[in-house]
Amino acid sequence: MAAVWAAAFPLVSTLGPHRIWGTSACVGYLGAAVAVLSWRSRGRVLSVGIAGFGAVLAPLTVLVLSGGAQSEVGVVERAGLLTASQGTPYLADPQAVLEVTPYLPGMALFGLPGALTAGGWEPLRFLGDARLWCAAAFLGCLWAAGRVLGGRGAEQLVGAALIVSPVVALPLAVSGVDLPLTGLLCLALAAAARHRPVAAGLALALACSLKWTAWPAVAVVAALLAHRAGAGAAVRATGVAVAGTVLAVLPSALLSPGPLVEQVFAFPTGRGEWETPAASPLPGRLLADLGPFGWYAAVALLAAGGAAVAASLWVRPPHGLVPAADRLAVGLCTAFLLAPAGRFGYLALPVLLSVWARLAEAPSRAAPARSLVVAAGPAARPVPVGGGR
Repeated sequence: MAAVWAAAFPLVSTLGPHRIWGTSACVGYLGAAVAVLSWRSRGRVLSVGIAGFGAVLAPLTVLVLSGGAQSEVGVVERAGLLTASQGTPYLADPQAVLEVTPYLPGMALFGLPGALTAGGWEPLRFLGDARLWCAAAFLGCLWAAGRVLGGRGAEQLVGAALIVSPVVALPLAVSGVDLPLTGLLCLALAAAARHRPVAAGLALALACSLKWTAWPAVAVVAALLAHRAGAGAAVRATGVAVAGTVLAVLPSALLSPGPLVEQVFAFPTGRGEWETPAASPLPGRLLADLGPFGWYAAVALLAAGGAAVAASLWVRPPHGLVPAADRLAVGLCTAFLLAPAGRFGYLALPVLLSVWARLAEAPSRAAPARSLVVAAGPAARPVPVGGGR
């Protein structure tokens, strides 16, 4: 399936980076399938390596060296340059849609390496590519989430298979800007599931300073903590998340309040001066295209969907990692489907959250039966738990 999906990109996509990824990934996924069928003992490990080379390493290297990328990579790198020079990532008077920065100020952090290496030694400038730092943040967050959940390495192969799958490999190679957000949300959910409210709040603060689409996660994490660790833990996590987000956004809000509102909130919702390129034929976009009445109808449906998800958190709060990830995924899907502007690619985020949560929980569910030692006279003997007689 992955090979078929990748093979479609060179045939139907009009974007050069997508065609490059599709060609390379298709070969990698086909090679991975041959490895699984040919070598039963080591086939799975080998297949992940082959898929990783074809779907991630090879296309990412080619695109970084050639400068091929989706437009948002250049936007993030420019945001880093602007932050380094003027303290805010927003141009006061953008002259074209590519000069608009539709992200919150935290996203500019991934453009700062490019600002530091600009004008330097040519090989060193490749290290300033924002995709590399987005990928590093994503992988670091997944590793940290695994440690919080008590991973011992048994899930490494499954985690690697997730990373080389199309849902991660494609954005990692051509764009990457949504991956840090996804990784931080995974980390926040993991910390909440293990009753670590401060850690969850810090991860949420970082996520919420990247894109405002992360803000619904605060309610989900608070509901999970309230159910598992009490209202006090939920309040601590929410307080840390809100305070951290305010501290991250406040400097830009003070330096350029108008551009921030116009570019971060008005532009992505189709109400800005420039038309957003996020124009997939999703329900909200189709409604918005009907005119002002359709736009307000889409916003009303979006608000109703958000209220329904919020009510579900109150009536039936999530009790673990998987239910919390699923509830957040439902909320994000509702937002992406009903927003006045959106892309099909945005739906990869909720899919990844749900899949990751199940993979992260699998090792604990599959833990082998253990033995208890009970005293019996002068010696102790093991008593099997959960096994046969």
